[in-house]
Amino acid sequence: MYTMKAAVVNENGSLEIREVPVPEINEYQALVKMCYGTTCAGTDQGLMDKKHPSPIFYPSILGHESVGRVIKTGSKVTSFKKGDLVSRVGAPAMPEIGLGICWGGFAQYGVATDWLAMERDGIPRSQWEKARVQKVIPDDIGEKTAPMMITWRETLSYTNRLGVKAGDNVLVTGSGANALAFVRHCVYVGANVAVIGSASREELFIKAGAKVSMDYKAADLAQRLKDLFPDGIDYIIDAVGYSGNVNKALSLIKRNGCVAVYGWHSRDKYAVNPFAASHSFRVYNDGYDEPETHDEVIKRIREGFLDASMWYDMDSPVPLEDIASAYAALRERKALKYLIDLA
Repeated sequence: MYTMKAAVVNENGSLEIREVPVPEINEYQALVKMCYGTTCAGTDQGLMDKKHPSPIFYPSILGHESVGRVIKTGSKVTSFKKGDLVSRVGAPAMPEIGLGICWGGFAQYGVATDWLAMERDGIPRSQWEKARVQKVIPDDIGEKTAPMMITWRETLSYTNRLGVKAGDNVLVTGSGANALAFVRHCVYVGANVAVIGSASREELFIKAGAKVSMDYKAADLAQRLKDLFPDGIDYIIDAVGYSGNVNKALSLIKRNGCVAVYGWHSRDKYAVNPFAASHSFRVYNDGYDEPETHDEVIKRIREGFLDASMWYDMDSPVPLEDIASAYAALRERKALKYLIDLA
């Protein structure tokens, strides 16, 4: 039996590198050699802290933003070929050794499923639905940029479904990787963007195109927003899931404006105060469909508009064996994300 290294999160929140079996594939699957993955301060840390809203089996292989290259294909695979770089791949669950997954992306080998072939052969959607995010990435995108596509695709789908357009006034609350992605997407279509977040990241968000980035602790937030958006705010995008900062800006939301709740940080305690607004507004939490924006994200990368180096250091990836140190640094807010070398 061949084995590989994988980053496993235990029920007590500890992260360790284990030797686990290399996955075996069926006729609809491809075996991939993992290349790179990126850390996620929201989902991954939520799983480590047992605060994620979705149930998970512990111990589990962590990582949901990883890419890998196909090295072997099953007999019915037609969507992938050897050498293809594929998004959102990871190791499968391994119940025979009591190991679950949260996508399983932080491992040396993973599996890509040809859901199009399964659909064509009449296999129920429930068996391939989750594999729709596993798509081929053109070689010119690069292995170190490719993991960032997961965040970009999710947040772009969300932004598109909101209907943000040129001239809209948008407030993004948060100063993490998702907030930065929302700023870039809104700026791309010509919206006017402001940010409420951490003072330490104001310069980064201004560089990303925000007209202003304000410390969420500032006493004059409402007045500064009113000065910037005298006609009101069309969209408030909460990238964190903290209603306190949303409520600070509700007095400026336009009639039938929209509060979009993307983050889940305080899901059980989330409380938007409708009386803080002068009139009716909408609340959006219908989510996104990541695969639908795959081609558009590739286009924006090629244009140079989406640049992974704004999110993480592309020249100094962290070895898989040192992944625990990356998450420790992430907790200290030393970076938005870290690139993990899975070779």
